[in-house]
Amino acid sequence: MARDLNTDQFTDADFARFAQRLTTQLGQLRAVLDTPGFGEGATTLGAELELCIIDRHGKALPVNRALLAKHLDPHLTLEIDRFNLEYNLTPVAARGRPFAALQLELHNALASLNRTATTFDGRIVPVGILPTLTEDDLSQDALTDLPRYRALNEGLRRIRHAPFEVRIDGEDPLTLHSPDIALEGANTSFQVHLRVAPSDFARMYNAAQLATPIALAVSANSPIFLGHQLWDETRVALFKQSLDYRDLDATRWRAPARVGFGHGWVRRDVWEVFAESVALFAPILPLCEDGLADTGSVPALRELRLHQSTVWRWNRAIYDPGEGGHLRIEMRALPAGPTPLDMAANAAFLIGLTVGLSSRVDDLLSGLPFALAEWNFYRAAQHGVDARVVWPTATAPSPVERSVSTLARELLPVAEEGLNSLGVEEEEITRLLRVIRERIESRQTGARWMRAGLDRARRTHDVPAALADVVEGYVARAATGRPVHEWEALGG
Repeated sequence: MARDLNTDQFTDADFARFAQRLTTQLGQLRAVLDTPGFGEGATTLGAELELCIIDRHGKALPVNRALLAKHLDPHLTLEIDRFNLEYNLTPVAARGRPFAALQLELHNALASLNRTATTFDGRIVPVGILPTLTEDDLSQDALTDLPRYRALNEGLRRIRHAPFEVRIDGEDPLTLHSPDIALEGANTSFQVHLRVAPSDFARMYNAAQLATPIALAVSANSPIFLGHQLWDETRVALFKQSLDYRDLDATRWRAPARVGFGHGWVRRDVWEVFAESVALFAPILPLCEDGLADTGSVPALRELRLHQSTVWRWNRAIYDPGEGGHLRIEMRALPAGPTPLDMAANAAFLIGLTVGLSSRVDDLLSGLPFALAEWNFYRAAQHGVDARVVWPTATAPSPVERSVSTLARELLPVAEEGLNSLGVEEEEITRLLRVIRERIESRQTGARWMRAGLDRARRTHDVPAALADVVEGYVARAATGRPVHEWEALGG
């Protein structure tokens, strides 16, 4: 959705023409994938960090366009709500010390952005969901005033014909309705990209689907929304429901969700994932770029890529025509924050585990039906380090139920093996996986620190003041750079 649109108004003819181009470009993608040598090259990593802008009181500050105009950093872009920004990190080679490079760039970017934010009496905070958000912060006026967001909003409302409904269980369940998609802006994530060879895509993507629930559980950082304590990673439920245009009548057949974990294991290659997006989901942004027809041996596939960007899988297939063309897996489940070190460790664990599992993925899949992998994902989001998931075994019956914390600890050597196979330096592997190991042992994720902090603050404060205390304590501790498992309790 970073792509600029010059209109937010479309006709029925626009939708018909766009649909035809999707069909044509699926054929082009098939031909590209069958071209010898396409997409081969060194493994690289990239990332995008979504951020919140807050004021001196820890509340959302809707100044993203003014801040962007003053900051003038080509890596920085706007996001869906006016208190959101996104920072796109420089891609790095997987070999060597890639996570140290990402961590340093994150540190420098946050420091620079905070200097600019002070001119607006504001601050920048990476957190999965800002605890102090209110419903007023997420009204229609919250949407960033750009055609792409107006078009996305109208495209989903065109299908929905009713307010978006959010119902999330938890310690303090929440139900609310919204006339538009501004609720989605409450979610901020740390999205990691892994370049993969086309011949490796199916097994690597399936491995990412296996690894994601484990990494998510030990990285959760989004337990509070609108003053309600909900899931450890409430982003997962909120993102899905805030963009859900389906009729949720339990007595009727229900179409697939546009935000989801997926619909099955990939059998052959990336084409299946794109074809599934075209088959299952109607276009909502039917922008056809006349005069820019795809030419050459590596077509741009602009319309197909745009459509894919409006199907929000937690692990998304990316086709990039740049530099001769290549494929990536965009891993979208990790939350923003708490610190650059935490985010680098989360990325290292998820990528290492994905690569480590990929060599044995065929044996694992036979013992874990896809529906249970999806079940793992939602249980991990809901319960975090306390989740129980199912995992395949070598002997029947498979799978068996496991504590996610115990399983994550047992899979650390697999993540180490994966990182080693990418050529990551041993010191870097040891440093980052130690963060994950110690976080598992302490059982203190960002989500658990915020829950405990809110419970403690509410003993002496009303809810708004307690939430403000949580945000201030979070910001102060994140500024030290120390990983979240080392943070002292709020008020300690």
